[in-house]
Amino acid sequence: MKQLTDTLRLLVRAAFLAGLVAAPLLMVPQVNAGDRVFIEAPGQKKMGAGLVLLVSLQRA
Repeated sequence: MKQLTDTLRLLVRAAFLAGLVAAPLLMVPQVNAGDRVFIEAPGQKKMGAGLVLLVSLQRA
């Protein structure tokens, strides 16, 4: 009887963990991103640090 109880407890834990892992994957088709194909991030302002890094790396 104890072995049956331990087995059922293990199955419940395994089902719970499988649900936690599968939940985000199952939600993906339900997410509505609009009619665009690509989701783009807003453009960032250029600060000019790239040139400074390029020059400092060349001198090293």
